[in-house]
Parts: sequence; structure tokens; C-alpha cells
Amino acid sequence: VVTMFWSIYIYDRELVYPKLLDNFIPAWLNHGMHTTVLPFVLIEMRTTHHQYPSRSCGLAAVCTFAVGYILWVCWIHHVTGVWVYPLLEHLSPGVKIIFFAAVTVIINIFYLVGEVLNNYIWDTQK
Repeated sequence: VVTMFWSIYIYDRELVYPKLLDNFIPAWLNHGMHTTVLPFVLIEMRTTHHQYPSRSCGLAAVCTFAVGYILWVCWIHHVTGVWVYPLLEHLSPGVKIIFFAAVTVIINIFYLVGEVLNNYIWDTQK
């Protein structure tokens, strides 16, 4: 959430969070949704030892979630005719598929980084 949202926001905020939303959603709430996630993830990582499933099961779960979320975003567009993320309106169907695949790969990489960090922080031999 943090890396994807703010990267695109810095590039062109209209692609993920149109200026019009400032009239309805205060800045503090935007940060609550897109910024505070990171410190809470870091706090949880430092205070909670997670038992990861096998790598294949973990990655399968992450991919299942990603595909489910992508399908939900596409369903909302199908029903309303509006993309939840304005960025998607500017992409051709082929580029959307590439974008969704790339995002799924990135999410999997973050999962693997989380697993490595968890094992490093909670190494029982320390």
C-alpha cells in the first residue's frame, strides 16, 4: 500500500487520488489509509514472531489474495463503469494485464522480504 500508492501519487496524484477527493477526505485520513500502515507493520514485525507456512503455500495464498483483489476491482468497474484506481482508465487491456501481473510479482517479493526479515529478527540462535 505505502510503496505503490505514494510512488504513483508522487508521479501523478490524479492517477490514484484525484484532487477532488481532498474536498471529502481530509489529509489526515489519507495518511491514515496510505502511510500509517508502514509503521504498524514494522512494529508488529518487531513485537510478533510469525510462523510462516511453507514457501509454496505462502506464495499461493498471496497470489490467491492478489487475484481475488484484482477480480474485485474489475467487478466494480464492470458494475459501475468506473475504475476504483483512475490509473487503470489510462491503460489498454493488454497493459492492464501486465500491470496486474507486475503488481502480483511485487506483492510476492514483499512477502518473501517479510519472511526473511521475520527469520532474521526472530532467529532463535541469537
